[in-house]
Amino acid sequence: MKFHHYILPLALIFASCQGILDKEPIAILDAGSFFQTEDDAEQALNAAYQPLVFSSSNNNYYWAMAEVTSDEAITGGDGSRPGITEMDAFTYTPRTEEFNSFWKLQYAGITQCNLVLDNIGKIDMSEASRNRISGEALFLRAFYYFQLTQVFGDVPLFTAIAPPDQVKVPKTPVAQVRAQIIADCDQAAERLPAQHPSIDVGRATKGAAYALAAKTYLYEKNWDKVVEYVGKVKGLGIYALVPDYGDNFRKYTQNNSESVWEIQHANVELGVSNFLNQWWASKKYEGYGFAEATESFVLSFEANDPRRKFTVAMNNEDYFGVVYKNSFSSTKYSVRKYLQAKDSVTQKADGDINYTPIRYAEVLLWEAEALTELNRVAEAQAPLEQVRARARAQATDPATALPPVTTTDQQAMRDAVRHERQVELGFELHRFFDLVRWGIAPQVLPGFQVGKHEVFPLPQTEIDLNPALQQNAGY
Repeated sequence: MKFHHYILPLALIFASCQGILDKEPIAILDAGSFFQTEDDAEQALNAAYQPLVFSSSNNNYYWAMAEVTSDEAITGGDGSRPGITEMDAFTYTPRTEEFNSFWKLQYAGITQCNLVLDNIGKIDMSEASRNRISGEALFLRAFYYFQLTQVFGDVPLFTAIAPPDQVKVPKTPVAQVRAQIIADCDQAAERLPAQHPSIDVGRATKGAAYALAAKTYLYEKNWDKVVEYVGKVKGLGIYALVPDYGDNFRKYTQNNSESVWEIQHANVELGVSNFLNQWWASKKYEGYGFAEATESFVLSFEANDPRRKFTVAMNNEDYFGVVYKNSFSSTKYSVRKYLQAKDSVTQKADGDINYTPIRYAEVLLWEAEALTELNRVAEAQAPLEQVRARARAQATDPATALPPVTTTDQQAMRDAVRHERQVELGFELHRFFDLVRWGIAPQVLPGFQVGKHEVFPLPQTEIDLNPALQQNAGY
């Protein structure tokens, strides 16, 4: 998918430096004249993917909210991003800039999706094209709202471009927003193909829509629906675990059979490179080291689990062509995922390892979790074992590594599934949100306050602009 080739219709989005409510949207004035051809609709749709990218221009600090706030990482760096330090210590406020940036980025994406959906009906094109373009826009809107609810809980819900006098609205309850997410995913799944041609890799698919609905039901604790929608994903017959765990994170093995949906990054200086390559790399490796792996995370891996070496570097191990030393990090451990050797990129910031929000291993773990919570523990063993078996096969001694989980005790299986999520998906931007939805964040995270830190504060700039917005509790 050639995201870096589109001509961004600036009149069709809110500028990234502006809040969603701080001025009359230019789009309302100009969209009618822009949407004339199918190519116009494609350009507008491509622009809706732009906020997903971990680029410097996007200032997308979702990763900090997911990892630095968790028990997997602490902040490192050079002090240039105080907001990240605040997240680590749970001292952030409504004026912490990273929340403001994230809010605006998600709503810019939502606005772009709504522009496509509001205007595509007036364009003369084939029904197949109309369905595919609108299906992608519905999926992307659902994804942006899903992330907003993870971070902020209740948020304003817009399903169309609102006139200027109708944008200052109160928050919509999170259950209602999630209902809209699921409705969007269902509609998207009806309209989207199971696969796209290789030139369009990275576009939303039927499987991605089913999977996002399953994940939304997971957060709703609707376990029967999780199982149902995981079944829809599996029923497509196109996803499978790749034999080599590391192939999910290597440049030349991306977009493989395990990728349900993957955000594309390019090693070019056009704002679509993956800055995690710079933000996470050790300062001794020309990075900022903004996220340093904790010892507790390293110790969470079972003996001989090969996933540890791919996820975290430690003393005397290879670190992209250099020998890693304890001095590379204040914790003695550095993240490896989404990092690349310096000679594979034009400059350190220009990473082109994609980020995969949904991969098939996680889908299997959703199934295991839902079956466990339904007390169908024996059935939960199968999807859990699929994930563990792949890791076991890559261990130096498969005969003794990662034994199958055979318990029929619900709590023991619950603990096993949660453990597997941590080691399988470490530093893939899930951990904090998992701890919150499991209700164990207060026991795991020092400084976490019940009734407050389950969500982050709404940006104060948005509250100032919109008197109808009510700040989240505790802030």
